[in-house]
Amino acid sequence: MSLADYTTHSPYSTPGELAHLYEGLPRDPARLARLVRDLLIHRGEGPLFSYEIPETRLHDDAETRYVDGILEILAARSESPLSEPRPPATRFVGVCRDFALLHCSLLRHTGTPARIRSGFADYFATDGFHGDHVVTEYWDASRSAWRLADAQLTDPEITRHWNAAFDPTDVPRTRFRTAAQAWRMIREQGADHREFGLHTPDEGPLWGERFVAGNVRLDLAALNKVETLLWDVWGADHTGTGHQDAARQDQTLDAEARALYDRAAAVISADEIPYAEARALFTEDDTLRTPDTVLCLAPYNGPSLVTLRS
Repeated sequence: MSLADYTTHSPYSTPGELAHLYEGLPRDPARLARLVRDLLIHRGEGPLFSYEIPETRLHDDAETRYVDGILEILAARSESPLSEPRPPATRFVGVCRDFALLHCSLLRHTGTPARIRSGFADYFATDGFHGDHVVTEYWDASRSAWRLADAQLTDPEITRHWNAAFDPTDVPRTRFRTAAQAWRMIREQGADHREFGLHTPDEGPLWGERFVAGNVRLDLAALNKVETLLWDVWGADHTGTGHQDAARQDQTLDAEARALYDRAAAVISADEIPYAEARALFTEDDTLRTPDTVLCLAPYNGPSLVTLRS
């Protein structure tokens, strides 16, 4: 992958026939991030906005896999341009991945190299727990460097609600760890794997080494511009994501699986990612490569096999 590759759309980020909705939008990454914030509401944010999210939207919106589907829902709910902030009732109801992917789409469309990153943020908790999260990574030509942006935080009221006293369009890399960095913290630095997950061990099974490994796979796919839903799973059972293996009591992996993720994490945690190696990892390994058909473990709608766009 080159910088130019990250300015072109993937099947997931393309606005398709709704590209006209992007006309006249700003190019500035910070303004685009706030635009996304005012178009979406996280499905867990209803109380923060004093809004009771309809059950059907909780079920269906966040299962929308592609940006053109997000735009179709937004257009159906309001004729207002995307640049106009919306009340919660006409927003798309999503999760962090949807905020990041729509921001990524807008950045690519306006010429800024961008990609989404799966990992773990510490700013949704105060006890050192690193919560499952997705952000946008975009190229800042003035710095000749990649920066992290969390569009979900760009409403000051939301920023104040969370433990996030920083510029949400320049998230410190000590506050958001990519999945590969989290994996290496556990494997090489003695970090407790119980401190990484969708929630703590006291709250359920979606945490730990197995869950982090699944996020490494999601992040590698996203670096290769395959930006799946967070609950799309594939590969051998013993390297399944936390979502896939929710019923399992053992959150650790065997030696063979650990070796695979050690190798993948070493490549995609580098400051300068060697893209030829990242591409080879993704295309040549049956566990890491996203197949044409995945098992979607939709939290509300239940499991189904889904054939992905290519």
